[in-house]
Amino acid sequence: MTSVSSVSVNVASPVRQTTLPEVPPLGILYGIGVGPGDPEWITVKGLRLLQSVQVVAVPQNRQGEPGLAYAIAQQYLRPHQTLITLNLPFTTDPTQLETGWGQSMTTLLPHLRAGRNVAFLAEGDISFYSTFSHVARSAQLHEPGITIETVPGVCAPLAAASALNIPLSLWHEKVAILPALYEVSELDHALDWAEVVILMIVGAVFDLVWECLKGRDLLDHACLVEWVGWSQQKNWVGWQDLKGYKPPYFSVAIIKRQLNSAPFPKNM
Repeated sequence: MTSVSSVSVNVASPVRQTTLPEVPPLGILYGIGVGPGDPEWITVKGLRLLQSVQVVAVPQNRQGEPGLAYAIAQQYLRPHQTLITLNLPFTTDPTQLETGWGQSMTTLLPHLRAGRNVAFLAEGDISFYSTFSHVARSAQLHEPGITIETVPGVCAPLAAASALNIPLSLWHEKVAILPALYEVSELDHALDWAEVVILMIVGAVFDLVWECLKGRDLLDHACLVEWVGWSQQKNWVGWQDLKGYKPPYFSVAIIKRQLNSAPFPKNM
């Protein structure tokens, strides 16, 4: 008779595997230029992306309220979107600016890391003297894997030329753009080589510019467009009568050395 031994086998308990929570993909940071004033100047692509995102970020004004970019685009926002106002200081101090850009990204990063797409709205064009360029650089430093996409918009000089019904430049004409004039010598130098000179935010230095143009006999070659694209837009053609005038902050000057190539209209 065969004896069968009883064998006891210990079966180990299954090892529990810890499942790590899934990290959502980073949201996309869009920079969208909404134009300098008229809401209809926003591009079709810009409008589509603006209405597709969960979060909309806009610079605030000096009173801490949503600024001009918001005023331009507010009619296009959807009720479910989260609106964030960013405190981007009105200063040229590099330390304060760096702080403002960094704080803006500290505000936006939680949304991007949660997988929410964010649209940063900028007045005018997104790459033309736009704060977004600095905010985007800060975003890449904080989160190197982030995707950033920009959508161009109408910039103020092009809108000003359209408001005056003139071509900004023709044929061989060279164009110089001065973002802010601190020395008249900069304007003198630009007028020496460029046929068309554009002065951004000219109000603060208008007296200096007027005297410079008078000395060069170019007062009739200059025009001024205030608040281009807004209901309070005002156009000045020829500066003979503008001595001592104080234009508002948002004013663009266009100076054409050769008026015969594209004369300013006389009925404005």
